[in-house]
Amino acid sequence: MTSRIRVLLVDDQELIRLGFRLVLDAEPDLEVVGEAADGEAAIEACRRLLPDVVLMDIRMPRLDGVAATARIVAEQPRSRVLVLTTFDLDEYVLGALRAGASGFLLKDAQRQELVSAIHAVHRGDATLAPSVTRRLLDTLVEHPAAPSPPGPDPADALTDRERDVYRAIARGRTNAEIAAELYLGESTVKTHVGRVLAKLGARDRVHAVIIAHRHGHVPPDARGSAPED
Repeated sequence: MTSRIRVLLVDDQELIRLGFRLVLDAEPDLEVVGEAADGEAAIEACRRLLPDVVLMDIRMPRLDGVAATARIVAEQPRSRVLVLTTFDLDEYVLGALRAGASGFLLKDAQRQELVSAIHAVHRGDATLAPSVTRRLLDTLVEHPAAPSPPGPDPADALTDRERDVYRAIARGRTNAEIAAELYLGESTVKTHVGRVLAKLGARDRVHAVIIAHRHGHVPPDARGSAPED
């Protein structure tokens, strides 16, 4: 039997945590292993429980979700963080993604959206709320992250085909869209995506998009859907 995905719930509102627990405990392959009411408690819980996926609120007392995400990713790189927000583009969401979150969803997401998102980040993909993907990429284009320190461009290690896939990832294309653009099978695309992420040292597709922006590899038509495949 496949082991269940271990989930940590982090939110300062007890009723919200209870609601998510009721949803997730009903899934046969998900297990809520703990809860935390603020960022400091989340970091400590991650150290003790080693969850596979952390559902992380943004605005919390003591330590917010952005700072908590950065520390969790640094200390527990195998734990994936999925940010949950009430707002369609909370000003902290981009910071959380840059801190290492594997994506975000709105708190009013449908049950299946939440479950699918947990599965996606657990397998190393990224997920972003569909209603805000265009605005997120617009923000990345208009307000890029600080340039990376001088040194070799990680994309230099990519083959020509991997570079094509990398550019498509940077434009927010899904695996199916990349397959159609490059006339490849989806299984082949998945293989290329895995190699690209490994060579870039990227945690997931969101991280790859940020790396692409930092190194100026994003084509002019980058604005569109964000990575969620």
